Amino acid sequence: MAIVRTPAGPDGIDFNSPIPYYAQLMQLLKGKIDSGDWPTGSQLPGEPELCNLFGISRTVVRQALGEMEQQNLIIRRKGKGTFVAEPKVSESLAQKLTGFYSDMVERGYRVATEVLHHRVTRAGDKIASYLQIAPGAEVIDIRRLRFVNEEPIQLVTSYLPYALCPRLAEVDLAHRSLYDVLENECGLWIACGKRFIEAVGANESEARLLRIERGAALIMLDSVSFLEDGRPVEYYHALHRGDRSRFEVELVRERGWSAQSEVAQRLARAGQINGVGTK
Repeated sequence: MAIVRTPAGPDGIDFNSPIPYYAQLMQLLKGKIDSGDWPTGSQLPGEPELCNLFGISRTVVRQALGEMEQQNLIIRRKGKGTFVAEPKVSESLAQKLTGFYSDMVERGYRVATEVLHHRVTRAGDKIASYLQIAPGAEVIDIRRLRFVNEEPIQLVTSYLPYALCPRLAEVDLAHRSLYDVLENECGLWIACGKRFIEAVGANESEARLLRIERGAALIMLDSVSFLEDGRPVEYYHALHRGDRSRFEVELVRERGWSAQSEVAQRLARAGQINGVGTK
């Protein structure tokens, strides 16, 4: 792969500016990426060449590249060089419940699914608690590896009460959305959900499936989805590649809201829950 070059010229470091040299260099390099001059996967000039091109020290270059790596704009591969990173795949975290497949397709990505297992099994205590069913009750257990633009991005395991959707046990989800099947073939509409997010490291099996190194950062998403009548219909445990994923949250501030009133309401609720009277 050819190394991209940055021609010397007016777009260089302003040594009279109060802006730190490394910050200026970052902006220049990011400009090349944003403009498409340096496409995804292309190799940046080496540290000595960047020093010569911009008349700066290697310390400045390393600081700029380090910041860009932290922002996931570039990838530094030992013994190979520095490359423009793939942009992260954005997914809606809280504002809608369309499901991973529909969310990705809506954003223009090519989505593929490999079903690792799809079976009826018995719920353990943890799954039963999430789904509000008796331990040992039958559940549909589905584990899928999700690809975006032919790259493995998400490893997800879903558990659903068999009694609610027995038809689901017979449906091939390799080319279908789970939520689409629930709605159109099982007559179940997911109205709301509760999600928990945490950073974890990949174990050996997860790393192999997601094509990453063992211990690499993953974003773990646990979620319980509910029907309109409040019954839990799905518990899922999803692992997203930390180097390729980010989540978007849309926040809305309502008129008449104030921190003081919110605190008062929370204290009142806490008093009711704990059986403590308030005056």
